Amino acid sequence: MNKADAKRIAETITHAQLAEMFERAKKGITDWEKVSAVNPGMTKGTAWNILSAALNASGGARVRQLAVTNMIWEFGDFLDDSLKPAKKKRQSAPDPYHEQPNF
Repeated sequence: MNKADAKRIAETITHAQLAEMFERAKKGITDWEKVSAVNPGMTKGTAWNILSAALNASGGARVRQLAVTNMIWEFGDFLDDSLKPAKKKRQSAPDPYHEQPNF
């Protein structure tokens, strides 16, 4: 997930959807020592500890927008497919025009 998409999703996501994302991430992540997308100075495990604590501390209340953005940026791959942005198809480059050189 990239930061721009995470910011857009963070504007409308609910607390329940965030909690569901964290549950999927808990089951889906196998390498917790991988470098965090949000902060390259820490691992996914450290990011989990910080961000899940922020979600749990709110007790259902509104979590700060920046924290929600970071949660989605880090663990957004585990969101429900209906919340993820549509993937853009890349156009392949056209074949270049070629002529044999005249010697």
